[in-house]
Amino acid sequence: MDNKVAIVTGSGRGIGKSIALKLAQQGMDVVICDVDYDAVTNTVKEIEQPGSKTLGIKLDVTRTAEVAHLFNETMTTFGRVDALVNNAGITRDNLLIRMHENEWDAVIAVNLKGCFNCLKAAAKIMMKQRSGKIVNISSVVGVMGNVGQANYAASKGGVISLTKSAAKELAARNITVNAVAPGFIETEMTKNLHDSVKEAFMNLIPLKRPGQPEDVANVVSFLVSPAADYITGQVIHIDGGMVM
Repeated sequence: MDNKVAIVTGSGRGIGKSIALKLAQQGMDVVICDVDYDAVTNTVKEIEQPGSKTLGIKLDVTRTAEVAHLFNETMTTFGRVDALVNNAGITRDNLLIRMHENEWDAVIAVNLKGCFNCLKAAAKIMMKQRSGKIVNISSVVGVMGNVGQANYAASKGGVISLTKSAAKELAARNITVNAVAPGFIETEMTKNLHDSVKEAFMNLIPLKRPGQPEDVANVVSFLVSPAADYITGQVIHIDGGMVM
């Protein structure tokens, strides 16, 4: 994957950062983008590898003008986009009957509309190139649902449907579109969960341990590589067997 270019949204920390690091280690030039520019700067410093280039951009995926700027800057700097990883996402958990409209709107805007915005911008470039790899980060919650996460489940389920539709539309131009559905992954966010919540998750996982961000990064790295050229429209679970 030397000299190929990948954009990873929400890559200032957590799973997105691990994905960006992995792709850089595989020889790709990586564009780091996140709504938190300090996190972008720190990741760029950490990720830079000999022989590869890194570009850092502040990005709110819900704003089409900022998404357009991201892709314009990427094309100006690198001249191509070989892979897009739609990782940016948020949670605003609440029980359905207590959920405020702004909690619903915020999650749908970032997780689903943001994915659409970036996918659309990447597709225009990749169609001209007649090649490209797109990986959307969904969640097992988008498959099985979860109490207190109606907004998050709806957004991640939408990402799966968007993935399948885009895969069918773009296949003729040699563009693959796949999704991964992580389960309980140990990140800064999940480390702060109450012990009882963690225990409940562990009881659902046959492997009896949480996943690591690197587990997700390894699968994404495969999906954007030539080894996955004949895989499209798929949802790969990374969940220790939580959903079978």
